[in-house]
Amino acid sequence: MQKKKNALRFLKYLPAVVLIVFIFGLGILLWATPKADYSSTEKRYLQKFPEVSPQSVFGGEFEEDFENYLADHFFARNFWMGANSYYNLLTGRNGVDGVYCGNDGWLINVPVEEKDSRVQENIDSIAKFKNKISVPVTVEIVPSTGFIMEDKLSENHFKYNDNVFFSQLIDACNKNSMNFVDLRESFSQNASKGEQLYYKTDHHWTTEGAYNGYRELCTQWDIEPTPKENFEIEEYGGFYGTTYSKSGFWFTPPDSVQIWNNPRNDENSISVDITEGTQTTSYNSMFFLNHLEEDDKYPVFLDGNHALEKITNSNAPDGKLLVIKDSFSHCFAPFLADNFSEVTLVDLRYYKNSVSDLVNSGDFDRVLVLYGIDNFAADTDLAWLK
Repeated sequence: MQKKKNALRFLKYLPAVVLIVFIFGLGILLWATPKADYSSTEKRYLQKFPEVSPQSVFGGEFEEDFENYLADHFFARNFWMGANSYYNLLTGRNGVDGVYCGNDGWLINVPVEEKDSRVQENIDSIAKFKNKISVPVTVEIVPSTGFIMEDKLSENHFKYNDNVFFSQLIDACNKNSMNFVDLRESFSQNASKGEQLYYKTDHHWTTEGAYNGYRELCTQWDIEPTPKENFEIEEYGGFYGTTYSKSGFWFTPPDSVQIWNNPRNDENSISVDITEGTQTTSYNSMFFLNHLEEDDKYPVFLDGNHALEKITNSNAPDGKLLVIKDSFSHCFAPFLADNFSEVTLVDLRYYKNSVSDLVNSGDFDRVLVLYGIDNFAADTDLAWLK
């Protein structure tokens, strides 16, 4: 009888004992396991152990950084992150972490809410900039993946606001004598034909999508696009992009990256100058093949994000184009280089000089503003366009 009572008493405290062992076990594992500096899955550097000082402790910085350190180095973090994502999916909360798990391996960012949009502020900034220069300005905005590929999503998802945003853009461009390239109709038609215009695991358009955008732009400018058959297309698998990295849906198959290379644009005709700060480095290719060895292969185009880049093509017709851009332009620029002898790309996240001074001193023929709609709707750097 006494043994039975002891057993019952032990069972009463068993959950607390298990919890204590679990917590202390995780603590031991946290300190005992090796710490990585970089997460290849999430494509970002992880929080380092914060510096301990009276200022950081009493100022609150240490507490915040230490919480981030614990979150980044939690034992089996990828496992728990994936378990949470699939649990949310199974319990009807798909998209709660910012990415919808769609059909056929599609991982799609949730829509930007209309109340959070900076579309009007950003197009107004471009209009003010346009009035400072004497060069025609064209705006081309890429529709969101969710808007074009909505059939890949479950019925239970938030509405994509592309139509609302594009109406604002078109109205502002008309009022300020700027050209606007509307890709919604052509993208919807081509996607319905089976063309993959966006990556399944990344927020960017594919090279196929960029070529579609290039053809529409050429139509707007009344210039001849390079025919698709002129390109040599090489495909590289194993690409996991940004939506995959933040989703936790680790069983999703990878994408492939395509490089469309016009054989006439060889190392003797192409020069790429990349400027960061006061340092400029020159290359003889628009494709940086070393990035194909990485999980994130998108920087194969123009080596990823930089403040200022200039592509010179001695085989192209005369003409100088300035592109104010986000990363959607990286796989788009090689097509533009077929039609302009100089293509200069400015990324306002890193370029802090006056763009209007650059235009007025550079003898440019055209200015193109090219962004993905999600980036454009959330961008805060266009406010500093001057």
